Amino acid sequence: MEVKTVLHGAEDGMKRAVEHARIELTKIRTGRASVSMLDSIQVDYYGTMTPLTQVANVSTPDATMIIVQPWEKTMLGPIEKAILAANLGLTPGNDGQVIRLPIPPLTEERRKEIAKHAKQIAEESKVGVRNARREAMEQLKKAEKEEHLSEDLRRDAEIDVQELTDKYVGEIDTVYQAKEKEIMTV
Repeated sequence: MEVKTVLHGAEDGMKRAVEHARIELTKIRTGRASVSMLDSIQVDYYGTMTPLTQVANVSTPDATMIIVQPWEKTMLGPIEKAILAANLGLTPGNDGQVIRLPIPPLTEERRKEIAKHAKQIAEESKVGVRNARREAMEQLKKAEKEEHLSEDLRRDAEIDVQELTDKYVGEIDTVYQAKEKEIMTV
């Protein structure tokens, strides 16, 4: 097994962990309207679960409102049900033409809860990075034991793996800190 292969595999795993953190943190509500809050919603479109964005136009006319305008009026009911089922803490208002989702302002206590949840997501992603590091270290030790790799090369590769780990944990911290600032800013 080549050192480059191990390093590349570890870096791929670490990149996936960072991307997971980014995606999960975008879903968190910050008190401002964002169409990405509805990205995970699937709507029953004639028996097929379809992403909301494929059955309706989603827009934010201002920072406190999301408007969902279905392309077919018959989809108003299923879209409303899907939004309620998603458990986002939003109450849809259906006027027969569009669905309005008012974004209520967050209390200080709720902001702290959301920030704590964001930190938990960041920590889970860091665990993913560390798991990739652990797997790479095990592969390097196994390669040394099977005499495909010298001890010096293994040590150098372990240093490279640790540098990658530090880099990606730092990226997760940066993403989390930006989200925390966004959450705590009134």
